Amino acid sequence: MSHVITQACCGDASCVYACPVNCIHPTPEEPDFGIAEMLYIDPATCVDCGACVSACPVGAIFPSHRLPVGQERFAKVNAAQYQHPADWTARFPVDPSRRLPLAPIGHPHQLAVDERVSIGIVGSGPSAMYAADELLRQPQISVTMYERLDRPFGLVRFGVAPDHLNTRKVMRLFDDIARNPRLEILLHTEVGRDITLAELRSRHQGVIWAGGAPTDKPLTLPGIDHVGVSSATSFVGWYNGHPDFTDLDVDLSTERAVVVGNGNVALDVARILVADPESLAETSISQAALAELRRSNVREIVVMGRRGPLHAAFTLPEMIGLVDSGVAVTVDPADLDKASPAAHDLDMTLRAKLDLLAECAARPAPKGRRIRLAFFSSPLEVIAGQDGRACGLRIGRNRPVIDDAGVAAGIETTGETSVLDAGLILTSVGYRGIAVPGLPFDDARGVIPNAEGRVLSGADPVTGMYVTGWIKRGPSGFIGTNKTDSAETVSSLLADLESGRRLH
Repeated sequence: MSHVITQACCGDASCVYACPVNCIHPTPEEPDFGIAEMLYIDPATCVDCGACVSACPVGAIFPSHRLPVGQERFAKVNAAQYQHPADWTARFPVDPSRRLPLAPIGHPHQLAVDERVSIGIVGSGPSAMYAADELLRQPQISVTMYERLDRPFGLVRFGVAPDHLNTRKVMRLFDDIARNPRLEILLHTEVGRDITLAELRSRHQGVIWAGGAPTDKPLTLPGIDHVGVSSATSFVGWYNGHPDFTDLDVDLSTERAVVVGNGNVALDVARILVADPESLAETSISQAALAELRRSNVREIVVMGRRGPLHAAFTLPEMIGLVDSGVAVTVDPADLDKASPAAHDLDMTLRAKLDLLAECAARPAPKGRRIRLAFFSSPLEVIAGQDGRACGLRIGRNRPVIDDAGVAAGIETTGETSVLDAGLILTSVGYRGIAVPGLPFDDARGVIPNAEGRVLSGADPVTGMYVTGWIKRGPSGFIGTNKTDSAETVSSLLADLESGRRLH
């Protein structure tokens, strides 16, 4: 028997270093780490010791013969990554015949300074908590965390869907970190309102900005400002009880909702809208949102992507979790026919996505609530009724552009348009960082410019200022990706301390 990693995988790689036989990949040292949709266990190498189970902070790993209902496909998903040994050299550069144990995870050696060191961290989300965990391994260091909201942990609390119970388990790890007596979390404390950046820098030897990417990428369309149009981020905050979105105007009297964008957040939103409200009653969902969902008339959620299935932004684990949870998902078979056969062979994860979409397309049309994945569709205009509320979306039809190798290289418009009736339109085209007064900002990328976590002004480091998380690298990766990201930043900070460089 082997163990299997399932949908809840957060990618923090704790399991990688717990494994005595190096059977979990990609590791942080391998090319695919940070871009892979999850980590995978090689069933041929796994010795079924269970060390990874104890290490996983989100309960995502199970013996193959005890997989939870709805997670059975993940046995094949894990095994599929290891079916072609010729590919391992590039993806998992370890000689399969000599899979030796990895060295234990490396932490910075003990800081060779005698005085106490105080570090400030702005934010309390995953990147902040992982950074604090790394810092507090040094007995001389104390950490003060500044959080503008009334509760800590950022997107783990306010961004993860309430029915993703395993993913939310990472808050237990963060609770353990927060119990450290050398960590103080100041809630209701906003930099710029309650304390200035200059005061923060004078108070601490070093400051790590971990403010995330708190806003949405804008979608510019005629009529985008009509009532009934909102961002998926706002909607997620509304049903998770985020204090910024408790008063969001959400009208669920419409029979159809449209989500523009088809990433994991779009699938989360669609799944919550079609879920049986009673199945959400025991979760952490906002009670006000639950009351609205109980009154909802929404019967169809159209999740729209301007490109085809080959370029769908959702991950395979998220799609499996959606389909195998019993949610009715439909796909137009004609959209799948436009996928390029040559491109199918490029990536086994992509191949599995297409197979799953084909399975959805072949199912009988559902009679109840459903999610419809619409590809090759671009929003052109939000249409409003006489009351000024959104009542529809004008859509342009696209087709793939196939290059000389037979691969879908892009899209072009067909000139065909149609109107989709909808009273709720949610945009979900990505997150973006915002500029921090007093710090440099790369407006094109939406990040604070940095080198290995050191904030840069031009080519020069800004004394005492560091950055981690999405505001450092852009909105990419998963919860656990912040662990290695924050470790890099902390390593830079500790190196500066140990070199004798004063941080303020």
